[in-house]
Amino acid sequence: MKLPRRIFLHLAAGAAALPAVSRIAWAQAYPSRPVRLIVGFSAGGIADVFARLMGQWLSERFGRQVLIENRTGAGSNLAAELVVKAPPDGYTLLMMSSVNTINATLYDNLSFNFITDIAPVASIYRNSPSVVVVNPSFPAKTLPEFIAYAKANPGRINMASSGAGSGPHLYGELFKRMAGVNLLHVPYRGQPQALTDLLAGQVQVTFDPLANSIGHIGAGRLRALAVTTAKRLATLPDIPTVGEFVPGYEASGWQGIGAPKNTPTEIIEKLNKEINAGLADAKMQSRFAELGGYRAFASSPAELTKFIADETEKWGNVIRTLNIKAE
Repeated sequence: MKLPRRIFLHLAAGAAALPAVSRIAWAQAYPSRPVRLIVGFSAGGIADVFARLMGQWLSERFGRQVLIENRTGAGSNLAAELVVKAPPDGYTLLMMSSVNTINATLYDNLSFNFITDIAPVASIYRNSPSVVVVNPSFPAKTLPEFIAYAKANPGRINMASSGAGSGPHLYGELFKRMAGVNLLHVPYRGQPQALTDLLAGQVQVTFDPLANSIGHIGAGRLRALAVTTAKRLATLPDIPTVGEFVPGYEASGWQGIGAPKNTPTEIIEKLNKEINAGLADAKMQSRFAELGGYRAFASSPAELTKFIADETEKWGNVIRTLNIKAE
């Protein structure tokens, strides 16, 4: 039987719309089971702390548990690879950070492309502060004094970091380059170990995430010389920025959440909406500040995508120029 053209077109249009309707219904039902949020760093670190904060928020909003899984190794690349290879259904997410944009250039043999294989979902924070800290026994009491001492004693100041290509390492290398000083890099397996030796006076300086060292600064166990952000911090208003003495210097970290590429847009938008709602919550913002001056930073997936591309280019230029290799 031949159908009238008008009825045929109506039925065809309805059939074509079915996949879209199905996707929308799927997104509305999401999540129908627990979600995994993969963290590439060990429990207790700053990445883990923020993952648990956001995981708890999302668990309460969704009525489904968001499970935090710490998958350490290869400078957080194992965690990223796990998410890249996961089904793109929104049930396996990645706690992204500035380390991922650094690793894109630092490692030559990655099995994935972070920019193309991970779909950015939402920012958590940006402009996270690090601080230039020295042991109180160190003779320099200000950043200008530190620079003068370093120029007078080239290669005799040990600069600790959490490893080659880590944030503390690159922040220090950028400082060395822009301030014209020669510091001896001493890599550790992690920043806690570097901080332990700094407290003991075994090394002289590190560019430490403020959340790690703010307690030591307050207790007088470490001396803060400058913060790495573009502006001074409300938590340390008397501590200058590096840029006040080294014009143009700025180095800060960020965190966000990503998903495997090809994750349905509807699911990414749903996650983005709920995460941004958490970032707007007054209690959540207060908790961020308590952790060391962190500020919640909401964004759209498109804005985060551009930001990640810009950060990858920025640190890629530093790594290539200084010929830094992963250890």
